[in-house]
Amino acid sequence: MTAESGILWYVIGPSGAGKDSLLTYARGRLPAESGVMFAHRYITRPADAGGENHVALSAEEFDARERRGCFALAWRRHGLAYGLGVETAMWLEQGLDVVVNGSRSSLPLAAERFPALQPLWITASPEVLATRLAGRGRESADEIARRLREAGSFAPPPGCAVLWNDGELAEAGERLLALLINGPARSAASAPAARR
Repeated sequence: MTAESGILWYVIGPSGAGKDSLLTYARGRLPAESGVMFAHRYITRPADAGGENHVALSAEEFDARERRGCFALAWRRHGLAYGLGVETAMWLEQGLDVVVNGSRSSLPLAAERFPALQPLWITASPEVLATRLAGRGRESADEIARRLREAGSFAPPPGCAVLWNDGELAEAGERLLALLINGPARSAASAPAARR
């Protein structure tokens, strides 16, 4: 990577924090000249499974692409395989900032692969997370409790921007836009005031 490389905004956070909604909000409002790209993830789940707009691959397709070096980063979580395409690295090398929906478990690997990585932790209070997870209707009460325990046990790493999403989508959405437009320097200054 060169000195002119862009920033990789590596978005992480617990289920129910509203990551997909916030990324969709920001993507639809960033000006074209902002120099910010949103990378699709390649995932071994159906395209109509809900949530983020991703590229659906079978397990066999994913494994074949991984063997052929088509991913800049790949990981497994909750029985699924996830990948960021090599276009992510190409965009960064061109000086563009890139936003990706990452994984907490793969943060160390991502930080090693992308030196210009800026982690962004999106979260919400346990009460809000529990309500959102229950509203999705995809998990049992035990699974929701496990996800809440996981969320509570994670401490954002040093230098991580933190964005609370307890209220209206537009509130956190506008704070996310400000971070992406103004860069990491603003993230450090904004984190303490970001919770609502």
